[in-house]
Amino acid sequence: MPKFPDLPIVDGLSRRQVLKSAGTGFGMLALAGLLGEAAPRVRAGDAAPGPLIPKAPHFPAKAKRIIFLFMNGAMSQMDTFDYKPKLQADDGKVGPGGGSLTASKFKFAQHGETGTWVSELYPNVARYVDKLCFIRGLHTDTPAHPEAVIQLHTGAALSSLTRPSLGAWLLYGLGTENQDVPGYVTINPPANFGGSVNYGSAFLPAHFQGTRISDVGYLPNIQAHAASSLQRRQIDLVQAMNRDLGATPGAPDQLDGVIASYELAFKMQGKVPELLDISKEPQSVLDAYGVQPGPAGSFARQCLMARRLSEAGVRFVEVAQPGWDHHTNLHNGLIANSKATDQPTAALLADLDQRGLLEDTLVLFGSEFGRQPTSQGADGRDHNITGYPMWLAGAGVKPGFSYGGTDEYGLNAVEGRMHTNDLHATLLALMGLDHTKLTYRYAGRDFRLTDVAGQVATEIFA
Repeated sequence: MPKFPDLPIVDGLSRRQVLKSAGTGFGMLALAGLLGEAAPRVRAGDAAPGPLIPKAPHFPAKAKRIIFLFMNGAMSQMDTFDYKPKLQADDGKVGPGGGSLTASKFKFAQHGETGTWVSELYPNVARYVDKLCFIRGLHTDTPAHPEAVIQLHTGAALSSLTRPSLGAWLLYGLGTENQDVPGYVTINPPANFGGSVNYGSAFLPAHFQGTRISDVGYLPNIQAHAASSLQRRQIDLVQAMNRDLGATPGAPDQLDGVIASYELAFKMQGKVPELLDISKEPQSVLDAYGVQPGPAGSFARQCLMARRLSEAGVRFVEVAQPGWDHHTNLHNGLIANSKATDQPTAALLADLDQRGLLEDTLVLFGSEFGRQPTSQGADGRDHNITGYPMWLAGAGVKPGFSYGGTDEYGLNAVEGRMHTNDLHATLLALMGLDHTKLTYRYAGRDFRLTDVAGQVATEIFA
């Protein structure tokens, strides 16, 4: 092995010895430079920026926030928004996969300048079809509700592979506009089909998870039991102890989330109860949404709260209407559910539009999968994961547009096919996020909402 000559002597030390002794200082120099760059962002006496401060997107965003209207249980598309003349004509014949083809019992008509077909079940939403962008070629991986619902919300079908929810990824990537209210709110989420997994943060820090409220705006433990000044002193003491603990080796990773949640909870006491109090809305607005007491007015209350939350700067709001799993009682079940959701959905679109919020708010309406064109029993339809629609409205999407489609019976997606991963990639892109770059390092690898898949459907972009 060749012997390298010693480096020149500098003040009694070789250059090699100087570099060796100073090496550990280079990291401190780099750290000082980084801290120097960050220092101007925090004024003297100010608290350090929180983890939910607004962040710049990867590229100019078309939308600032999302409202997801979730029809939990799988809406029957051929009875609502996916008219199939061939299915109507071939009622009673054997379907392509077996079974008896079953025509819809509901009348369809064309609406708007686009002539879009909508069932009589949705007369109010039908007035706004020229603002809607239909995605008609969706498909997913599993026909079981728990897995499909979890995949729609987190990108992964297996509950054992718990992943962050869509709303959590949005908060992680973009932060939130209003630091006094939660950035991610889920109203009346389903207790089954994954439960809290659907709005959780999984391995992301806890402050990115959704805040759950009821359909009457109830949020537990939101009322203060002490004067604000005393409570502030108590919280400051607890936070100081938390930060001391966080500075020790081996401190739990969840501690940062606890600190952030305490601060947010303190701020929420003064803002959120008033924000969720829809009784202060004018009677004309309450009537437009169809607000009424009890279960019949649940979805209307949720939609109105969603508008108020979005107006306040909440990044992601989900509202849910259960009961769409019509293996039986299809006819009456559809009448009841559509009656509960038609007027509030149309009112939400009109209200957002009137207030100028639809320009930067994206509304998504749909289920975890669809229904079969064949009958199940005397009055039902089974699950269909191979072809079904959703619709979007508002910021960034083409109004009065349909992308993709299913076959003549509504069984399989044959054009513009979009997997759940593609839907997620497209939603993130509308929010200014590149789904391949929105990653989080965990357990030795970089995770993302779309895993290793996802194609953005730029064809629907305005």
